[in-house]
Amino acid sequence: MNRVTLGAALAFAVGALLIAGGSYVHRGTPTWLLFVPLALTCAGVVVRTRAPLLCLGLGIVGITIDGFVGPSLGAVLIFTDNLYAAALYGPAGLTRILLGTTSVLAVGAGATAGFLAADWRALAVMGVQAGLVLVTPVLTAVYLREQRDRAAAERARAEQVARLAELDRQAAITAERTRMARELHDMIANHFSAIAIQSTAALSRQDLDRQTVRKVMESVRENSVAGMSEMRAMIGLLRQEGDEAESETTRPRLGDADPLVERVRQAGMDVRSRIEGEPRELPPSVDLAGYRILQEALTNAMKHGESPVSVVVGYERDQVVLRVDNTLSADRRGGLPGAGAGLIGMRERAALVGGRFEAGAVDGQGWRVSAALPTTELNASPSRAWSDSAAEKKNAGGGR
Repeated sequence: MNRVTLGAALAFAVGALLIAGGSYVHRGTPTWLLFVPLALTCAGVVVRTRAPLLCLGLGIVGITIDGFVGPSLGAVLIFTDNLYAAALYGPAGLTRILLGTTSVLAVGAGATAGFLAADWRALAVMGVQAGLVLVTPVLTAVYLREQRDRAAAERARAEQVARLAELDRQAAITAERTRMARELHDMIANHFSAIAIQSTAALSRQDLDRQTVRKVMESVRENSVAGMSEMRAMIGLLRQEGDEAESETTRPRLGDADPLVERVRQAGMDVRSRIEGEPRELPPSVDLAGYRILQEALTNAMKHGESPVSVVVGYERDQVVLRVDNTLSADRRGGLPGAGAGLIGMRERAALVGGRFEAGAVDGQGWRVSAALPTTELNASPSRAWSDSAAEKKNAGGGR
């Protein structure tokens, strides 16, 4: 026997004791008839949570019969639970109907009693009693139902906030992975491209003397050590706790780009570089973006181009301009394969600091990469970013 059934049985037993004790209006009817409405109202208690409408119906039938044969105190008390259960577990519309109906019945019962007794005191007493029996259970159910719905809404809101937080966490993880992939590509591609080109040249030529081979191997070793050093520095930064930016001692700077140019020279290419304007301190984000764009452009020149290579870094009033020109190889199929991420990475770096980026063929014989990065906080806004030229989009699949 479950708890609800046990409660209904206990209610019937208490009601029976009240009837046996004479707690009913004596109208000359057989006492056993009072147990019929009592049983109907108790039957409503059994189905109070599973079928609240049936519970209300049984209660109404029971209290109606009890009004003719009694009424009895036990049936009236149990009927209040029928009303409470119907208002609490039934449809929301039923709750509103019950509240209005019971209020009208309470007022009507008091008015009728006062009219029949011709005494306002009878009106007050009957009105209060009817209100306690009819209105109070419904009001209690309305309050508890409101609290229950509010708690359910708070739980739903908490679950929604948790889902949004999880989505934000996943987005942050994805963004961090993308940033790590871009940084690794920019750092490693330049060094490894030089290593691959120099080692390929050393292996393909049989006429190199010992001194030349040694010089090539020294350059290969230098690029390997530099690549490992940059990778260790980046891993160390990623392991740092908090959201601290790259430290001043480890962040690559555009002003320290001479080793990039020298590395291309060591790979056997003729590089001409010049600085226009007065070099100055740049915002950290612009400084890093400029360095990485120049690094990737020179890497592409080694993999896909020929000498000469021209590098220009121009410091203007409110921006720094980078331009790398190189001659395209006669047969680009002989170049090293690329992942196609270089142009995308350079474009994204320029866009993140509100700059402009272009890349494409020049006069059919050369390739130009140019970027203009703002150097003031007012201009360094992503809203100023614009997409690559049509030439870049056309050639983005070429492995540059």
